[in-house]
Amino acid sequence: MAKPILYGADYSVYVRIARLALEEKGVAYDLVPLDIFAVDGIPAWYLEHHPFGRIPAFEHDGFRLFETSAIARYVDEAFDGPPLQPADPRGRARVDQITGMLDAYGYRAMVWDVAVERLEKTPADESLIAGGLSQAETVLKVLTSLKAEGPWLLGDQLTLADLHAAPVIAYFVKVAEGRDLLARFADIEEWYIRVAARPSFAKTEKAG
Repeated sequence: MAKPILYGADYSVYVRIARLALEEKGVAYDLVPLDIFAVDGIPAWYLEHHPFGRIPAFEHDGFRLFETSAIARYVDEAFDGPPLQPADPRGRARVDQITGMLDAYGYRAMVWDVAVERLEKTPADESLIAGGLSQAETVLKVLTSLKAEGPWLLGDQLTLADLHAAPVIAYFVKVAEGRDLLARFADIEEWYIRVAARPSFAKTEKAG
């Protein structure tokens, strides 16, 4: 059986989520670099893999997928290795709730409105950052309320919820405002330190 192929860039939060799932399952894969912000734009061939021109896209033995959550669930279910989804329906629903919340309310605010705005814009839009921090505070409050007892978000089992949340927060804490806000949520800060120490996290760190 051929190795799966992941298309995307190592700077992408969502590519990293998919890579973390592959690493945690112990699946060898090929990462095909695809920079959606390249000067020349998105290559035409890539639209066959992702008609909306986003990353990541995934292929395994002729089976193609896009949308990160679908890719991560497929990786968990199609390959041997430690399960990354709870066995019970309530646990799986909680994974979907956390990943959906991060997609809908966390990613834009924490990554783009705070981290990217602070790191890459001169001058930065302070009102955009302030709004992003307000939204991020709500996200962290909700994560705290949903976190189960134990080392991971759902308790003793590392799940796709952890792998989805960690890259978002990793980008958020690139800036001082993100680090300062996270420090106010001790349970989530301790969880993040724990997940960031995993070998899969180091392997998926952006080069350079």
